[in-house]
Amino acid sequence: MKKVIYFIALLFSSGYLLAQTEEELVKKCIENYIDGTSYNRPDNIEKAFYSEANLFLSHKDKDLWIVPSGEYAKWFKKGNQGQFNGRMGRIISLDLHNDIALAKAEILIPDKKMEFIDLFLLKKIQGEWKIISKSASSINTNKSGQHILFIVSNAHYYGKSNLATGNSFSEIINAYHTFKTGGYTVDFVSPEGGSVPLAYINTSDTLQKQYLFDPDFMYALKNTKKPAEIDSKIYKAVHYIGGGAAMYEVPENKEIQAIALRVYEENKGIISSVCHGTAGIVNLKTNDGNYLVAGKKISGYPDSFEKQDGEYFKYFPFLIQKTIEGRGGVFKFSARNVSHVETDGRIVTGQNFQSSSGVASKIIELINNAKKE
Repeated sequence: MKKVIYFIALLFSSGYLLAQTEEELVKKCIENYIDGTSYNRPDNIEKAFYSEANLFLSHKDKDLWIVPSGEYAKWFKKGNQGQFNGRMGRIISLDLHNDIALAKAEILIPDKKMEFIDLFLLKKIQGEWKIISKSASSINTNKSGQHILFIVSNAHYYGKSNLATGNSFSEIINAYHTFKTGGYTVDFVSPEGGSVPLAYINTSDTLQKQYLFDPDFMYALKNTKKPAEIDSKIYKAVHYIGGGAAMYEVPENKEIQAIALRVYEENKGIISSVCHGTAGIVNLKTNDGNYLVAGKKISGYPDSFEKQDGEYFKYFPFLIQKTIEGRGGVFKFSARNVSHVETDGRIVTGQNFQSSSGVASKIIELINNAKKE
């Protein structure tokens, strides 16, 4: 019986890995297109497209402008080969079905304040994924191409209990919307990558409902990046999201710690957190060997607000306020359900979900002030 169960589990595991591999191959195909169009590499563009593929584009003098992929690739022979031309691309969604796929990419040209949305139809032909058609539409945008990294947890339960928890959806949304409105691109990273559990979802809240039914946004939460996939050089700030899940996996993750500290020390960027997300910064040590929080004013969810007789509290690995104070930090907070934001140098922290938008706004302010210096 055990052998049968093991065999079934192996089959499911193999199928899952195969699906993951196919998805990675599709992404690689689109990334060839993005790389080719961003760095004037026509060979990469041709590699991405099926030889008889067409692009369906807009033109001021035509209802529909049909451009063969080979002709399109030649456009990029005019620029300096391998030199960045100002186009910034990223995949924002992908839907894979057997040997066909649909994908969407965002292409930004910040200098021209332009945003293109590219829609791709792909098919696996003779063992290789190829784009068989592409259409695009453009709009004016305030997107700057600057990136903020949200740090979330994969923990579904409070420690080893069966008590469900997750990442605070309201904290994600309030901060995300503030950054998006400000023209920033937000990426998500988690210790394991992939989908993350969500908590405190309120569909009566207009903003939460808007994003809950936004397929591109939810795709990002379903496909968070692994730490190894993160290029820390592109980020202006890291932002630790709260919710009960934030107490687990993230605070002790060495790879995420290294990313946060590179952004802070090498990029002169910002480390931020909200509510239980502050648990993620308690173990951070700067290059001088001192705790990041030492001598700093820090906010987060205070220990006295926890239900210390609650079942979940038994599984807390540590207390946020107590740990910060024990490591030389000055913990600051206000009454319940009131926004409270602390800024100390390039560290910005908030008490609760009501503080999320305020923390994001303060980060934007600091980034803008740094540009003027």
